[in-house]
Amino acid sequence: MEIRVGTSGWSYPSWRPGFYPQGTQPADFLRFYAEQFDTVELNTTGYRLPAEDQFRRWADAVRDGFRFAPKLSLHRLDRLVPFVERVSALGDRLGPIRVAVQATRDEGLLAYARGSVDAELAFDFRHESWAGVEGVVAVNDFAAEPFRYIRLREPPYTEDDLRELAAKLRPPAYVYFRHEDEPTAPAYAARLRELVAENSAR
Repeated sequence: MEIRVGTSGWSYPSWRPGFYPQGTQPADFLRFYAEQFDTVELNTTGYRLPAEDQFRRWADAVRDGFRFAPKLSLHRLDRLVPFVERVSALGDRLGPIRVAVQATRDEGLLAYARGSVDAELAFDFRHESWAGVEGVVAVNDFAAEPFRYIRLREPPYTEDDLRELAAKLRPPAYVYFRHEDEPTAPAYAARLRELVAENSAR
């Protein structure tokens, strides 16, 4: 029963030295990131699917308990099984898969995806026809079951914004801040995690 907080990606040289220490090499970014946070979104997988060896290297670079949340762009059903086979190379570091759905509402597509994947799925519906769909975890639904998947895409966030968000969150949940050139996302993530911890300690 955890609230995991992280960012959408980690491989940003412009976060150095604000987040990554000066002199940190890009090859070491993920290892450093995983020392600070326990989850990250893998947006790159929505555009190009890396080889299994790449997923294994990512998994080897992070500590036990860390979770990756890869993106699947579900515009072709024949991509689903190969995608899942490939990301399974993350082993126990695989968190929820964010399924981006551009198509109009299609209950068959939903049933196929849910029946083909033995992993947590969070659906990122991009068409208004999906409004009101039930029985799935939809991105940014704070009442979703059995977990919540929250993407924060509209910075800047004030201290009051973060306090309000911390009060709304309940575990289990995954929360990700959008990447900007400046290292604002990891700063927001660190502060939100502090506020969540304060709330749980009360």
